[in-house]
Amino acid sequence: MRDQSLSVKLLEWYDEYGRNLPWRVRGASERKPDPYLVWLSEIMLQQTTVAAVKPYFQRFVELWPTVRGLASADEAQVMSEWAGLGYYSRARNLIKCARIVAWERGGEFPSDQSELLSLPGIGPYTAAAISSIAFDRRATVVDGNVERVIARMRLVRSRTSAAKKEIRVIAEEMTPTERVGDYAQALMDLGATVCRPRNPNCEICPWMECCMARNAGVQNCIPEPRRKNAKPVRTGTAFVARRQDGAWLLERRPEKGLLGGMLGWPCSGWDGRESWMTRSDYGWKSVDGEVLHTFTHFHLQLSVKVADIEDAADAGDGMFIDSSEFDPRSLPNLMRKVYEKALPFFEPNALRTVGKSEKKGV
Repeated sequence: MRDQSLSVKLLEWYDEYGRNLPWRVRGASERKPDPYLVWLSEIMLQQTTVAAVKPYFQRFVELWPTVRGLASADEAQVMSEWAGLGYYSRARNLIKCARIVAWERGGEFPSDQSELLSLPGIGPYTAAAISSIAFDRRATVVDGNVERVIARMRLVRSRTSAAKKEIRVIAEEMTPTERVGDYAQALMDLGATVCRPRNPNCEICPWMECCMARNAGVQNCIPEPRRKNAKPVRTGTAFVARRQDGAWLLERRPEKGLLGGMLGWPCSGWDGRESWMTRSDYGWKSVDGEVLHTFTHFHLQLSVKVADIEDAADAGDGMFIDSSEFDPRSLPNLMRKVYEKALPFFEPNALRTVGKSEKKGV
């Protein structure tokens, strides 16, 4: 089957079965994709699932429906709304990019991949996705789902860099010249809903007849399983202090590094930093048990120390947040876990109500 016939079959399937997503314009609609919404969704979707992104995307669009609105937003509020979505450098780059587009480009996103690559937070995949989906320009969009589909279609078994290059060349050859944005999204949908990592649903796949892996009966074996290395374990301490008037002592983390730019509890040990809290004399008490959290490259075991402090206490390198302004749901997931661990010390009868699912609909 020729590549042109493949694209026709895939687009027919997409028109009927493609996912309805809040940032997507499908099929023959006269409405054109909004580059701002496409860009916002693609940044949020980097290393994050569609299910996790949806409520964040909807919240951002409610608050900042245009790139100019986002560019003018208070940076701390944007970071707060991003809390829980992870990979916080994305949020910092989101603000930087919005301001460049709004203030230096008249509110217009470039359609060319090379120009898109010059903007903060946009790499090759994201540039191709925006160019293709928002502007219908021919671009090769290859994410993990697309890699898997192509690997099975053409029987590319390995995960080596050479195999990835081969897949990209194949994907480039298969990309049509019309409806390229729909095609890119259709291919991603096919991988996400039909050509799944495990137990692909080949019987409803529009490409099943020409899939080399299926014809060879090895679709479950391609691509080869990744070799998982054991993640190292780091340990550290989090310090939770509250003044007698109810204000909480937090700090703004450094711009670079994990949880960069986010508010959180002062910590020591796990991230290569020694908190000034280790030198403070607040009468720290240890909380039973540990907070467990997993980052991309390591597991974290965090002990928690708590203290009631006087109203005249020095904030040191941190800042006091009044109880009326403090919202634990605006903290990153790790810091919410620390808060829940520490809360019974301050409020023994408090209910545990700061679950991840409660962050603005997430």
